Amino acid sequence: MSASPTRRTAGSAALGLLAAGVFALSACTPAAEPTPTASAPADPDATLTVGLVLEPTNLDIRHTSGAALEQVLVDNIYEGLVTRTQENDIEERLASAYEVSADGLTYDFTLNEGVTFHDGTPLTSADVVASYETTRTDASVQGNAEFAGVASIEAPDAQTVRITLTQPDQNFLFTLTGPAGLVFKNGDTTDLKNDENGTGPFVLDRWAKGSAITFDRYDEYWGDKATIGEVVFEYIPDFTAGVNAALDGTLDVLTAVDPNLVSQLEDTGDFTITTGRTTDKATLAFNNRKAPLDDVRVREALRLAVDHEALVEAIGAGQTLYGPIPELDPGYEDLSDVAPYDPARAKTLLKEAGHEKLDLTLTIPSFYGTTAAQVLVSDYAKVGVSLEVKRVEFPTWLEDVYTNHDYELSFVLHVEPRDFVNFANPDYYFGYDDAEVQKLYAQSQTETDPKKSAELLKKAARIVSEDHAADWLYNGATLTAHTAAVSGFPTDSINSRIDLAGVTKSAE
Repeated sequence: MSASPTRRTAGSAALGLLAAGVFALSACTPAAEPTPTASAPADPDATLTVGLVLEPTNLDIRHTSGAALEQVLVDNIYEGLVTRTQENDIEERLASAYEVSADGLTYDFTLNEGVTFHDGTPLTSADVVASYETTRTDASVQGNAEFAGVASIEAPDAQTVRITLTQPDQNFLFTLTGPAGLVFKNGDTTDLKNDENGTGPFVLDRWAKGSAITFDRYDEYWGDKATIGEVVFEYIPDFTAGVNAALDGTLDVLTAVDPNLVSQLEDTGDFTITTGRTTDKATLAFNNRKAPLDDVRVREALRLAVDHEALVEAIGAGQTLYGPIPELDPGYEDLSDVAPYDPARAKTLLKEAGHEKLDLTLTIPSFYGTTAAQVLVSDYAKVGVSLEVKRVEFPTWLEDVYTNHDYELSFVLHVEPRDFVNFANPDYYFGYDDAEVQKLYAQSQTETDPKKSAELLKKAARIVSEDHAADWLYNGATLTAHTAAVSGFPTDSINSRIDLAGVTKSAE
């Protein structure tokens, strides 16, 4: 949820959060040592079958938000001028090089030679300009909010694109790695809901809705061609069914493995299990504008009452996180000193605030598991807080919590990278309003030095944590299982994108 605070839409947030829900059962198990891949040579025409959880509702990534689309389409079907690695570092893609002016206002991109769309049409700078002008001017297009600071987009020649900003934006290049930065053919009439015309290393072969999406290698690809002939994404929303499909040989790779089921795969000796880092923030939201959560003593007590390490162990999800910025994002700092487990201190704070006994309601989307809520109920009972868990359908959560801010506590997994802006936006559903945080965040975005920008974010994040604006229960991780025949499958950040061009599968 990285959109501008003033232009964020409820619809885009809804789909992003829904995508987050199915990854709630990520794991914290240490990564298994990779086993040697099979000695058989890689088969360039092999079919790789990957088990995923959440199927897209359509394929129109220009107008539809959600991790389900980005996960399979970005870098595989569609490309931008730049992309990001698994570690969230920015690197060139359709652009062979780029330069940023000293004042941070002008970005010059040089396009790679020989790029074609899947219909055979050569890519030129005019396609980039048209794509980005649409993003800048059409509010229905994903990334429109992030392009609010774009002053002009020009094509000095067929291989050059120049973008000028109204003010420096530290996140602009990162914005271009997402849907906002994807390049589409100028004037294309392709039905993007059901078809595609990208520039990536794969083409869409077929989509059996409710079942699977199949990609074929694009042999006219401008760069290094994919090392696999075909990819089949099998959508299996049930975690047990996914493990069974891996065990019976249907899948070569299973993502988002339930940690409670991983031993079934490990015990066979046929699978390598990896643990990938993410920017998923399991957030216990406090309604900062509603009593008694408007009292910082109550918010602090609620954080001190939670045994975060025990919670991580119980839920099998990632690592502890005591602030709003995860390890993969700029500005991360270990803030465990701010809210260590201390139920005695929690009880004292509640008494000082006049709430030795307190009744609160936790509103949580129904697609999440029950473990986190059960741990919270137990921990809070120990300090005199009775927690009622209210499980609701996602549209209800969106209406009541996100839109109307009608809640006390809520739980949701915020998956988007670099979304600290939520705490610099007093209108966001957290209801957190701090002028110093807003100032520091604004300065971090206009600061042209990345290190100085990260330091500003770090200061702002500490203030947010010390104000106990929310509680961050854990930073999620993703368990992936693959057979010995598979090599090069991505590990980190795969709930937001899976670049498959370098994956190989050895011959049977």
